[in-house]
Amino acid sequence: MTSPLSSRRKFLSSALKVSSTLLLAKMAPAWASPLGRSYGQIIDSNETVDLLVERQPMTVAGQMTRPITINGSMPGPLIRLREGQRARLNVTNALDEDTSIHWHGIILPENMDGVPGVSYAGIKPRQTFNYEFDVKQHGTFWYHSHSGMQEQLGHLGPLIIDSADGDIGADREHVIVLSDWTFEDPHDVFRHLKVAEGYYNYHQRTIFDTLDDIDKQGFEQTWKERSMWNRMRMSPRDILDVTGSTYTYLMNGRDSQTNWTALYKPGEKVRLRIINGSAMSFFDFRIPGLEMVVVAADGQPVMPVTVDEFRIGVAETYDVVVQPKDTRPYTLFAESMDRSGYVRGTLATEMGQSAEVPALRPTPERGMAAMGMGHDMSAMAMKDDMGTMSDGNQTHQMDNMSDMDMKQMTDDHSGHAGLPSAPKIKVTHQDGGHGPGAAMIAENPISRLNEPGVGLEHVDHRVLVYGDLIGAHPWPDEREPVREIELHLTGNMEKYMWSFDGIEFTEVDGPIEFHYGERLRLILVNDTMMEHPIHLHGMWMELENGQYPRPRKHTISVKPSEVVSLQISADALGSWAFHCHLLYHMEAGMFRVVSVA
Repeated sequence: MTSPLSSRRKFLSSALKVSSTLLLAKMAPAWASPLGRSYGQIIDSNETVDLLVERQPMTVAGQMTRPITINGSMPGPLIRLREGQRARLNVTNALDEDTSIHWHGIILPENMDGVPGVSYAGIKPRQTFNYEFDVKQHGTFWYHSHSGMQEQLGHLGPLIIDSADGDIGADREHVIVLSDWTFEDPHDVFRHLKVAEGYYNYHQRTIFDTLDDIDKQGFEQTWKERSMWNRMRMSPRDILDVTGSTYTYLMNGRDSQTNWTALYKPGEKVRLRIINGSAMSFFDFRIPGLEMVVVAADGQPVMPVTVDEFRIGVAETYDVVVQPKDTRPYTLFAESMDRSGYVRGTLATEMGQSAEVPALRPTPERGMAAMGMGHDMSAMAMKDDMGTMSDGNQTHQMDNMSDMDMKQMTDDHSGHAGLPSAPKIKVTHQDGGHGPGAAMIAENPISRLNEPGVGLEHVDHRVLVYGDLIGAHPWPDEREPVREIELHLTGNMEKYMWSFDGIEFTEVDGPIEFHYGERLRLILVNDTMMEHPIHLHGMWMELENGQYPRPRKHTISVKPSEVVSLQISADALGSWAFHCHLLYHMEAGMFRVVSVA
């Protein structure tokens, strides 16, 4: 028999737990309410939106700091617009430096795009800029600063555009913004990367790892692989430049300890709008025990595809629908690609619930297959100290996948065997290997759209790949491209130089020229050993993944030694930013301007 005193203690303990949880829920931005948004709930989106950008003291992950806030929150407020309306947004700068807001993925006039030095002058301290444009789309998007490194300081927020009929495609929806926060000054982070490229990598290989490799594959193969990595001044564990050694990963501005919670009712279809608003972090997102149906990518509807996990690159968005039929809690788990950290939240029927949090998986390594090379050591050419290329086969023009035994690349990766393949692309390398900004070139780049990515090759569940994505309907422009533009993603990890075609932005002699009204093919070749989320402002990129209708993307993550082809309708007059969305890569030079005239 339970004593009255024991019952009282249990009651008080439960009450304190609920009260504490409710308090933590209030700490999240107002839009991140555990209740989310229910079907049929009308939200007025026609009013003018006023946004105040300033630095404010705030507790992040239990420490007091001064992020850049928008209307007092970090991330900034949820801006909700409606397809077909006229958007009016007034942004006031209360900082002591210039600022800006770029509406990521939104099709709008050049002077409203929000990139200082490209489309407008930026917003001076104590000034207000009035953004105004017609909303011609719907879906999940986000906004962020395009000034300096303010994005790393919290200057970002979600942007949801409701369809004209207001249908959210589910009974309830929750918006989830993933981000990475560092208590270091972002300029110090950049300086550390310039001084030592592996500064934040605490998972370097040891002599014991080498001995284990020798035991598994023999001394000769191990020696070849280690020699190659040494010549590149890289480690196979160089997965992300900035890691959990300095980053605290956040979900809607809250860390794992805070446990941001999204409520549901059993049987409801719940739409999760997931935005990667981080500066440098790729995340692998899953809900253990619950399937996810992907219904949109980068705000554009796709044919539903059921998965257990997906990788979301920096600046990408995915909409998924889940339908828990019981009353138990589920962990919303976002694990950094390099396995150096994670952030979790909970999908629950009531506040105070939590589910088991998965352990971090082992640190992945880039192998030959992960770089599109199989065990062909000649597939990647590297520059020696004299700047000449070595260990490559020096064939500067070749058919994609030609003369290569890529059996291991066509093996079934988590259920993706048999997916349509991308078209074969001829790749041309410049004589000399693209200049001093390119430490290596991929002699045999391949399509890797049906691969889940490093660290996900051998999981026992279904992982989303780009090859799965099919547009929900045909797009208006069905013309074949009449022109091709080939760009190489280049880098020198040791010097922390990043660029297109080996030339940093400060050294280029003009923009990339699109002809207004033309249909063109953009070919991206990744000559580096890092993933790059490439973002084109002002226009859609249609991914040639062998599916039809082709999926539309505003950001495409390109794997190491991969070639990707995209179709573009040059229908937006003006100058547009085109860049890697890894903040420090963009700052280091992987940025260009596209001119449409």
